[in-house]
Amino acid sequence: MSDGKQTHLLFSLYENKLLPGIYIFVFFMALGTNGWGLKSLLQKWKKLGNINVFVLNLGLGNFLYLPALPFLAVYYLMEKNWIFGDAFCKITRFCFNLNLYGSIGFLTCISVYRYLAIVHPLRVMGRLTVTHSVAISVMVWLLVSVQSLPDMFYDKTTNKNNTRKCYHTTSRASVEDYLRYSLGWTLTGFLIPLLITLGCYGHVIVVLCRTNTTDKVLKQKCLKLLFILILLFSVCYIPYHVLKNLTLYSRVLLNRNTLEIPWERGVFGAHQISRGLVCLNSALNPLVYLHTVEDISAQVRQLLQQTRQMFNCWCTSNPGRVPVSQNVDEV
Repeated sequence: MSDGKQTHLLFSLYENKLLPGIYIFVFFMALGTNGWGLKSLLQKWKKLGNINVFVLNLGLGNFLYLPALPFLAVYYLMEKNWIFGDAFCKITRFCFNLNLYGSIGFLTCISVYRYLAIVHPLRVMGRLTVTHSVAISVMVWLLVSVQSLPDMFYDKTTNKNNTRKCYHTTSRASVEDYLRYSLGWTLTGFLIPLLITLGCYGHVIVVLCRTNTTDKVLKQKCLKLLFILILLFSVCYIPYHVLKNLTLYSRVLLNRNTLEIPWERGVFGAHQISRGLVCLNSALNPLVYLHTVEDISAQVRQLLQQTRQMFNCWCTSNPGRVPVSQNVDEV
């Protein structure tokens, strides 16, 4: 078997088998983690702080995208045959973009608020209220909607080989114009927020390391949150944006009758993998809850402890059903 055919089979296996599995996995995992996180927030609604408003919107953004995942899974299981209509194809892609860029926007807001609270506490103490956070959240949603709305005016569906495609970007005829739009979108929706986030947390870490009197718990909390943000951007956001624009550029070159693009197939395959990774942000975002919402870490530990106690009690009352080790901690 030639290398080209083998590569094509690997891409088909990923698209038609593995990618739908990722979508279904993310759907159930994100449904549970985001539901639990939002429930914890709403239980403490009266104590809702500035940052928790952004965490709440982060969770709501995830719920906007989750209903679309089963339909995308069906699409790829049917070997990329879209049976749900042109309008719903555009709605599905729009919900994905709202979730993606809304998540980036609210993670940036959390970073800026952390920066102000730690580096400039006297300037902002008592001046930033929950009302300000709500107003900023509305502005973020409006900005993300304005950025994402033009995407819906590009061709998203087409008939090819008796199957109906639902494009993640657009059809071949509009790809050159779409590349320009995508580059501007990447700059305003991803690159600028990334630089702001890195700048804020970079300065916070420098300040915390220089100040010997800083609470060690606060320092560890900020370092953990910085690690989570770096993980989100490195795994979910950076590969997706880089490979998406490279794939669009390769399609533009093909439209211009370039004879051969050696890297085109590899970039396309890598972009397909990045599309599976980027949807993981819906499942990874709840990690932010653990480091921004009061008492949630304690709730997790309490839940695990209660589960273990229940299991031990069950084993004690049913000694004949489950072989119990003499030392439970070694099981």
